[in-house]
This record gives sequence, structure tokens and C-alpha cells, in this order.
Amino acid sequence: MSMSTTRTDQTIDFAAFRDPHVVRELIARIRNRVGERQINLMEVCGTHTMSIGRYGFRSVLPPGLKLLSGPGCPVCVTANRDIDHAIALARLDDVIVATFGDMMRVPGSTTSLAAEKAAGRDVRIVYSPLDVLDLARAHPDRQVVFISVGFETTTPAMAACLLEAADRASDNFSMFCANKMTPAALRAIAGDPETRIDGFILPGHVSTITGLSPYRFLVDEFGLPGVVTGFEPTDILEGVSLLVDMVAEGKPAIVNAYRRGVRTEGNPVARALVDQVFEPVDAVWRGLGTLPSSGLRIKPELSRYDAAVRFDVDTETTVEPAGCRCGDVLRGRITPEGCPLFDRICTPEHAVGPCMVSSEGSCAAYFRYRS
Repeated sequence: MSMSTTRTDQTIDFAAFRDPHVVRELIARIRNRVGERQINLMEVCGTHTMSIGRYGFRSVLPPGLKLLSGPGCPVCVTANRDIDHAIALARLDDVIVATFGDMMRVPGSTTSLAAEKAAGRDVRIVYSPLDVLDLARAHPDRQVVFISVGFETTTPAMAACLLEAADRASDNFSMFCANKMTPAALRAIAGDPETRIDGFILPGHVSTITGLSPYRFLVDEFGLPGVVTGFEPTDILEGVSLLVDMVAEGKPAIVNAYRRGVRTEGNPVARALVDQVFEPVDAVWRGLGTLPSSGLRIKPELSRYDAAVRFDVDTETTVEPAGCRCGDVLRGRITPEGCPLFDRICTPEHAVGPCMVSSEGSCAAYFRYRS
């Protein structure tokens, strides 16, 4: 969907919403509040990106208000060298690599896990980390490696999986951990002189685990507001409306507008589980570079389950896809349509970059809802 497209209310089926009158009122309020201002808001959740595209909100909000998609897709922000490492693991003899479906088609430097599977490597899609343990039990004569990619939402399940493996004494199970933590990415974007963001639509799912305190630095250090929202039309518009109000009034705060799903303190039990298994480490993010303490690695006392420690693999020289500007999309420097490959060379069927591959990728959302 083009950011420059102007669409009238009549092209959105308000009757399809549970609360069409509230939606109309919120859009009118946002339009009035923005007025002649230029306001850039960024959503940092892939589900928000898809919801905003599905509901067509970019085309009915005022021209001065831009909703930019940020690094809200864990597959998209995974660095090429980590993908190449996963591919190298898949090429080992007597190894089964298991991963979630979104990772299969993400291109590495020269190939992908899907291409390796087509070439005869044993790469399998799983729907839960615990499925990998069952896979390891079913194949005791082979090593099973789980490629773990995700944000705070899914990391507790990864931790539980590894602890279960320790309880079962599953010596043929290991995990390649590429999990990341979102606050570091927000800090990098907030401090980027080439990207002007006036407020953040904060991720609802992540916040169920983290709570609100990890976002306080946005106000304290950068004077930027943030609102945690849900994913229904009124959730998103309420979040946008609150952000616009705070920007207009110059009163930044971190607001929880998703109280039915997020508590101020988050989920301390889940965080404690993660702390049992993982420790922070500097990590490379696509488009953002190396961010301090933004990734996770398996603690030394559990290193026998760390695939990066267990297997000495040769990874190919990292090569970024020529012409792909996925990194600039993730930073909010451009929209997907600003990439010269978008809808020309790069499509969901022939994706050049991960933002077009993932079901939560910005480019995939713009392509799907572009008209």
C-alpha cells in the first residue's frame, strides 16, 4: 500500500468492525489532533504491521501522520551470518535441523534452509520447541539441532525446552540460539540521527513478558512516548490517538493501552525461567549492526546443549543480497516501496530479503495489502 495514496472512508468497510462508530470517532480525533503537524510513529511488532496493513489505516489517517514499520519481525532482524551458521549445521552428516516455518525460506548468503532440504539435507519444520525433543527421542542415533529465533514472547518456551532436555538427559539435542531482546533495538532507532521517530507503538505480545519498565528509557533519555497496544482495530487506533496526543502536548510517557493482556510488571515467572537458561550477549541485528546485550546465549553450565559450542562448523563468507534495503526498512529510514527491488525482483514467491519472506515481515505486509 503506497504511503502517498489517499483513500476515502467509503473504501473501508466499517461495518466489518465490531465497533465501527468507535473506529470512525478515533480516526476523526486523530485527524483533528494531527492537523498540519508532521508526526512519525513506528510500530515494532510484526503482528501490528500486518494488522495496520489489513485494516488499511495508513490510507485513511492524515497525510502528516506516518506509520513506519520497525524491527518487529525476529526472522527479519536475524543477521545473515546467523542464517549461514544454521545452514552450515544442516549440512553436517547425521544431523537433523528443526526450525519454525518462517525460517525455511529466509535467504542466507548463497542459499536457504529450504534449498538445503531440497538438496537432500534433513531439515524439518516444527510448531513447538517441545516437538524437537520428541524428534530427538525418536532418532536417538542422530543429533537434532533446533534453530531458535524469537523475541521475549517465545524465549520462555525455548528455555523450558532446554530445561526439559536436561531433565530427560537428551544428549542428542542442542539449540542454536539467535534470540534477541527488543529494547536495545528501540534504543538504536531512537538515537539514529537519520531516522526521526516521534513515538513508538510498543509490542503487545513482548510486553506480556517484559512489562513496561524496559521502555522507560524512551522517555527519560529521548523524550519519546510509547504506547503498548493490542491488535484489534480499536486497540491500534487508541494507541495512535494516545501517541498523537502526547506528541502534540509535549508530554511523553509509557502507557499501557492493552491492560486486558499486559500487566505493568509483565510476567516475572517467565523472565525467571529465561534467566535460568540464558545470559545477555552482544548480537548482530540486520540493519542495526551489533547492539550491546541485545541477544541471548545459553549459559556455560548448559553449554552441552549449545549447538554453537557442540559443533565446529565452517560458515561461508557472509554476503548481503545486492540491492536489498531490508535493513533500511527495519530502521524506518524507508518504507518497503522505497526499495528498488520491491514488487519488481523481490516478491513473496521470489524473495530477495527476509522482510518479504516472513509472515510478519514489513515488505510482505506492504505487498499483500498494497492495493
